[in-house]
Amino acid sequence: MLVQRTLLSSAVLSALAVLSSAASAQTETVEQAGALPPIVVTASPLNADVDTQILSPTKVLSGAELRNKTGTSLGDTLSQELGVSASGFGAGASRPVIRGMGGPRVKILQNGMSVADVSSLSDDHAVATEAALARQIEILRGPAALLYGSGAIGGLVNVVNDRIPTRLQDEISGETDTRYSSVDNGRSTSVMLDGSAGPIGMHLDGNWRDTGNYKIPGNAARNDPASASGRLPTSFTHETNLGLGASYIASWGYIGASVATLDDHYGIPTDEKSFIDLHQTRYDVAGQINEPLAGFEKFSFKLGRTDYGHTEKGEDGTAHTIFSNQSTETRLELAHKPLAGWHGTFGVQSDDTRFSSLGAASNMPDTVPKTKSASFAAFLVEERNFGPVLATAGLRLESVKRQPDAAAQLADRKFNLASYSIGGLWRFAPGYSFGPTLSVAQRAPTAEELYSHGPHEATATFDIGDPTLKKETSRNIELTLQKTTGLIRWKANLFENHVRNYVYGRLGEGAVDEHDHGAADDHDHDHSEFTERFWSQADATIRGAEAEISYNLLGEGFSVRGFADTSRGKLTNMGNLPLQPASRYGVDLGYAQGAWRSGLTILRAQQQDRLATFEHSATPAYTKIDASLSYTQTVGALKLTWFALAKNLLNQDIRLATSVLKDVAPQPGRSLILGVRSKF
Repeated sequence: MLVQRTLLSSAVLSALAVLSSAASAQTETVEQAGALPPIVVTASPLNADVDTQILSPTKVLSGAELRNKTGTSLGDTLSQELGVSASGFGAGASRPVIRGMGGPRVKILQNGMSVADVSSLSDDHAVATEAALARQIEILRGPAALLYGSGAIGGLVNVVNDRIPTRLQDEISGETDTRYSSVDNGRSTSVMLDGSAGPIGMHLDGNWRDTGNYKIPGNAARNDPASASGRLPTSFTHETNLGLGASYIASWGYIGASVATLDDHYGIPTDEKSFIDLHQTRYDVAGQINEPLAGFEKFSFKLGRTDYGHTEKGEDGTAHTIFSNQSTETRLELAHKPLAGWHGTFGVQSDDTRFSSLGAASNMPDTVPKTKSASFAAFLVEERNFGPVLATAGLRLESVKRQPDAAAQLADRKFNLASYSIGGLWRFAPGYSFGPTLSVAQRAPTAEELYSHGPHEATATFDIGDPTLKKETSRNIELTLQKTTGLIRWKANLFENHVRNYVYGRLGEGAVDEHDHGAADDHDHDHSEFTERFWSQADATIRGAEAEISYNLLGEGFSVRGFADTSRGKLTNMGNLPLQPASRYGVDLGYAQGAWRSGLTILRAQQQDRLATFEHSATPAYTKIDASLSYTQTVGALKLTWFALAKNLLNQDIRLATSVLKDVAPQPGRSLILGVRSKF
């Protein structure tokens, strides 16, 4: 406690000292602050400026902010963004949870195309894309989600790495990042290179990461002094990622292709001490034709083919279950010039996926039978100015079919989905705007929700699907009030989401033997007791609020940002939704002068005791303090940035309310990260 009080006192005194000096040194005007370069959201149908679009609310992580927040997983990287939590299944697997919704309700994209992994199936499955190689990461909700999937009820995350170049480089440019982390003896290196040879643009990127089991402040299991301490067993990660792309670029547009491979080996921090070997090969083709026809701005197309597989293994290396997902996705988009004042994009999308989960010994279906899924969708997003009001409307019609293998003797299911969104942004004064958004989105149940019937080693659950599940229908209303110019900027969001036929995993009471359900013993399991998890439906309501205010966030001198978010999900007449995030508030303090940059973040998460009827433990409150310091120098054509990051300075025992492992796997303890970035 003395250490905590000392650190907190030092943080407060440092902040006051910085504030005092900055108050007299600050010379930048409001007009200068308002002239900062805009950030363009590539997942927007019109590539809109983040401050002016209403396909929102939106956050774009890029530059030094992204590099400072990059973690070992996508969920970890985004976990402190407004309204975003993480599923927290160890260091290797953590998915974003947006406004209390995760899994298949949050769609993960890479350069506007699905990552096509199986991370939405279970929290122990990693997201098959790498934040360390991203140029920017976009978080979107509202009408933009309709372009990429009706099921994106919670929102979407787009990881942009520009593997297919869209513009020529005058000379070779690139970026490298090398770092070491003390909490897990972690080492990582990433490289991104871009260049041109005549009309051919070329891109190369790669990432290598190796981390050991990470340190924890106390015991792994809450209130169990006999459980592991010091380090969390089986929390290691080993990853390599390589991507290569090229494009032919001319005045009429471009056409290009890329290929990428991902190998990921990571531990599952449960009593079983299992681990996962993951491999993915991805092929993408993309192109754009400028002004293809009279009245149209551009025609773009994308084709993606993904071969994904991972094997879940026991502590001794014995393979238990082999997951496979082969996916082919196509997208065609046509953006038209203003027509009767309306400007927008329409297009079609198709997706063909073959999924299997097979016992390694028997080569027979384990938890989910072999299932073929096919979808076809047409979408339209439009916007128009009515004086000071910018209006947006979106529509998506989609057909989804699930076809389990005939041997499973389960019925095919077909779902017809209709989703739409309307919204407006009223600029009632310079820099100030108010925006209401109404959306209705429908989602088809996934193959695992429909057809599961078997043990899942990593989560120690026996999953039982329901082949009669209905489609989900979400009705969401959202209000946004914001100020987007000047030294002081702020935003506040209120939302309420009613979901009919919400699909959730309901845990049974006590443990069961897998053989009670007729499961074949082809694993040589370390144990045979599991908790039943029934995929069920009920109506649900999720409501919440988010707010942030900042001063001089990107300018020289002192900067400060205050933020808070809260949400609550309830099943109608059945208590709370499971795994809901804790309410949070915090402050970011920064100081920039010349080549030096420094920052301090204090995040306070409240106790989360709003539990589902089958949940048994609340997560305690915690205070997380992070700090950063960097120095940038120029050496010839090289721009070097030396940086030090400190995470969880108070060494708090942090348990995430959104994690199914909250009682047995805390987050990492105090860590110091040292590294260097270069740009040329």
